[in-house]
Amino acid sequence: MTENEISKIVFETGLKIHKKLGAGLFEHVYEECLFYELKKAGFLIEKQKLLPIVYEDLKIDNAFKLDLMIENKVILEIKTVEYISPVHKAQLLTYLKMSNCKLGLLLNFQSDVFKNGVTRIVNNL
Repeated sequence: MTENEISKIVFETGLKIHKKLGAGLFEHVYEECLFYELKKAGFLIEKQKLLPIVYEDLKIDNAFKLDLMIENKVILEIKTVEYISPVHKAQLLTYLKMSNCKLGLLLNFQSDVFKNGVTRIVNNL
C-alpha cells in the first residue's frame, strides 16, 4: 500500500473519530483511538516509537518519540492546539528525515472542521 493510500485511510479514520468525540480532548485520547481503529483495519502500527540520533560516536537511543508510525511509511503527529505553527511542521519534517519516511500527517483534533486541522508534510515523496 502506498503512502497516499495509507493517508486516505488515516484521514477517513480521523474524521470518524472527530465526528464521534469532537474537539477538546487530550492528544493521547485521539492517539489511542487512531491506534485502535488502524490496528483493527489490519495496519502494522507502532505507538510512541523511539527514534535514535547519532552524533559522531554518540548514539542517543531515545532522541525522538513519534506518536504513531504506520507500516514504517507514514508518521502521524497528533495535536490538540489552537493552530498548527511552523515549529509543529518542522518537528514532523525532522521525524521524517530521521526515519527515512516520505509522508507525515499532522492531525489537529482541536479544529472545528477536521479537514482544516490536517497538514501533510512530505520528505522526497
